[in-house]
Amino acid sequence: MNQATISPVLSSRLTNINPVSEKATPAEMTQSFGDFLQNALDGVSAQESNVSALTDQFMLGQVDVSQVMIASSQAELSLQLTSQIRNKVIEAYQEIMRMQV
Repeated sequence: MNQATISPVLSSRLTNINPVSEKATPAEMTQSFGDFLQNALDGVSAQESNVSALTDQFMLGQVDVSQVMIASSQAELSLQLTSQIRNKVIEAYQEIMRMQV
C-alpha cells in the first residue's frame, strides 16, 4: 500500500506504531498488545464524546447537521468494528478452550 493513498489520520496513527523488537519477551509483547487495544478503545470513546459535543453544538446552532451526521456515522462504524473484534476474540478463545491437549 502506497503511503500517498493512506489518509492523513491513518498515516499519523501508523507512524506512532512501534515495531516489536525480535528480543521482546512474551510479557513485553503482551503489554504492547494491551496498550494497542487500550489506545483503540480510547479512540472509540473519543469519537463518541466528539459526537456528543457536536450534537450539543448543533442544538445551539453552531455546527451544520452534515458535520454531526458524519461524526455520528464514524462513531457508529467504530463501535461496530469494536464489537466485531470482540466477537472474534471470544470465538478464538472458545476455540482454544475446545482444543484437546
